[in-house]
Amino acid sequence: MKKSIIGAICLSLAASMWGGMYVVSKYVLDFIPPFTLVWLRYMIAFIFLYAILFAVQKKSGQRQMMAKTDWLLLVWIGFIGYFVSISFQFIGTKLSDAHTGSLITSATPAFIVIFARWVLKEKITPRKLISMVLATLGVTIVIGWDFHVGDYFWGSLILVGAAVTWALLSVYVKVASKRLSSLTTTTYAILFALVFTTPAMLWELQANDIFYESPLVIFGILYLGIVSTAGAFFLWNKGLELMDAGVGSLFFFFQPIVGSFLGWLLLNEQLNANFFIGGACIVLGVVIITFQKEG
Repeated sequence: MKKSIIGAICLSLAASMWGGMYVVSKYVLDFIPPFTLVWLRYMIAFIFLYAILFAVQKKSGQRQMMAKTDWLLLVWIGFIGYFVSISFQFIGTKLSDAHTGSLITSATPAFIVIFARWVLKEKITPRKLISMVLATLGVTIVIGWDFHVGDYFWGSLILVGAAVTWALLSVYVKVASKRLSSLTTTTYAILFALVFTTPAMLWELQANDIFYESPLVIFGILYLGIVSTAGAFFLWNKGLELMDAGVGSLFFFFQPIVGSFLGWLLLNEQLNANFFIGGACIVLGVVIITFQKEG
């Protein structure tokens, strides 16, 4: 139970950090093209995480040994999750809007449950199904169905790809946690993602101008690199290390709650009854699966 509570805290914090990501990335993408922004995000995150990993290893006097299969797994996580999924997320958001991006990628937990059953052989229990239904209902109530797939067809399709590939990432992070620490997994997977992103970034820069003067853009890049990437990725991986992937997936639903709250706090957007009713459904679904043992 203690591990579940710690895992729940890590996953909740990660999802909360991502809650304001769509608004920030949508703003920054007006100045910096998608692959370049992803590259900057990973460069900042890798430097930040590697400094921490180096300090931890120096203090302990031990360096984690990794087999060839471990490196291949980190390459796969870096490619399918941190390169493909995040690139899809940024491109999809650019071709649609923040609201649509938030809603479509909220389908990620359902894909995680499916892939966890396939890869990790996790059982799909009645309690998981009830929690998933409650949390999904809560997301629908909070965000609503007023999004524009017709207007943003390609953006929406790419965002579905982002949801599927992030679900694969989450499952294989759970596989990696059996041998590697969350800090090691996150740091090196981001390094490989940085390598994969570099050619796309260099190609993109040939046709795009990224000169800007707004300090808000710099703040946005730092937020995406340190908070949304280094911090949130580590916390998400740590949480999945401590919980079943299918259970942990439900915490992804905290994103729309935090996003709506930040819209109210920073953008003077109104919070209606739907926010509180939907939020209660999401929290109830998470509580059911977190604080009771599987039967």
